[in-house]
Amino acid sequence: MALKLEAFLPYRLNVCASLISHALSKIYAERYKIGVPEWRVLVTLGQFGAMTAKAIGTQQKYRAVALLEGRKLIARRANRADLREAFLFLTATGRQIYREVAPIALEFARDLLETVDAGDRAALDRALTKLTERSAKLGPCIANGRRPG
Repeated sequence: MALKLEAFLPYRLNVCASLISHALSKIYAERYKIGVPEWRVLVTLGQFGAMTAKAIGTQQKYRAVALLEGRKLIARRANRADLREAFLFLTATGRQIYREVAPIALEFARDLLETVDAGDRAALDRALTKLTERSAKLGPCIANGRRPG
């Protein structure tokens, strides 16, 4: 059986996600001079408030944190419970950008979702949730040489 990339679900999902991310990134890249990783950190802190860099995650995001700190969009505050780490939070300028970019991102998502019939939107949401959950389970199984159940 031949693998046809254009019909391969992981490839199609990746292409779709990449196109969406690229289109949205043009908005905040042009206006705020930030890339995808910086946008994700900014929005995460805007949504959840203070967080540690470790809680935010990956190496790519650590570089984004450094860039955002350098631009004075985020700052650090010592974690008194664990002096080895610090909490990151949005500065006043960072909060202002978040207040501007959040509605733009939400409008972009609404415009995108309008291409899906209203009756299919709940099914799309359920399908994405199931695919995400299943992918999280498949990864460790495959890495350990087991067939997922």
